[in-house]
Amino acid sequence: MLEKLNVFLQKYIAILTPLSLVVGVLLESVGHSLLFLVSWLFAFMTFIGSLNMKFKDVKIFTKHPALILFSIIFLHLLMPLWAYFLSTIIFDDHLLTVGFVLSVAVPTGVTSVIWINICKGNLPLGLSIILIDTLLSPFIMPFMLYIVSGEKIQLDIASLILNLILMIVLPTILGILVNELSKGEIPKKFGKKLAPFSKLCLFAVIMINSSAISPYLKNFNLHLISVLLLVLLIAVSGYVFALIIGRYIIKDYPQMTTLVFTGGMRNIAIGVIVATTYFPSKVAMPVVFGMLFQQVLASLFSKIVTKQTVTSSNN
Repeated sequence: MLEKLNVFLQKYIAILTPLSLVVGVLLESVGHSLLFLVSWLFAFMTFIGSLNMKFKDVKIFTKHPALILFSIIFLHLLMPLWAYFLSTIIFDDHLLTVGFVLSVAVPTGVTSVIWINICKGNLPLGLSIILIDTLLSPFIMPFMLYIVSGEKIQLDIASLILNLILMIVLPTILGILVNELSKGEIPKKFGKKLAPFSKLCLFAVIMINSSAISPYLKNFNLHLISVLLLVLLIAVSGYVFALIIGRYIIKDYPQMTTLVFTGGMRNIAIGVIVATTYFPSKVAMPVVFGMLFQQVLASLFSKIVTKQTVTSSNN
């Protein structure tokens, strides 16, 4: 039953994600009362997501150091600079600019593993990028946000770093230890059973945190549409840039596939938590909207990547 539920949730994730957002907006008061659960839900999601990782995944760094370093730079420097450039040109709003930068400065999405696997990418490379990026993110992210927010927003860096360590680093290390100590038996036995709960936690996090942007969504206007369109543009550009770099510079299709999904996908839920906890609610707008497009774009680019691979093999 749990496996069937997981297949259902995976199949309709692109519909259930915006639906969770709508429910959260409509049940604004309920969302506010459940905010204390968010960090725990996210820590559980991180733990489940890291159950299939091993410490030796980091060893692949010696095989592909340049590509892994580039992936980190792409995720935490190039894409935030691109988001900053576009948002400052289009909107004269510092809070929105911080939101757009935050939406792409978060760690790469653990769910990118699913798409890397489907499209026959380099899975060990993908796992190593996710693991290294996850462990570094509590230090890279606050630094980026401090630079962008400047003196206009008071940011408690120490609290943010501690929160990220508790939600990301510790559950990741715990998940890896469970996998290592059980020699893969616990993930094999319980991984598929726990998978649907992880997705349900994601929907719950979206629903609870979307209550923070409820006042903005209730007044649907041209400004809101322009924010949505820029979120979509930045999200698409992440995939496109990674695809172009992979296609014409890396020229190795399993590596290209890995770069496309680790470069395009984001752990948006952590961005929403950071935005709603440490910034005014307006900052959360671009971050929450990113959830609307993530799985749809991943599905679209999986078809593009597969066509690229077929074309290459025919040539």
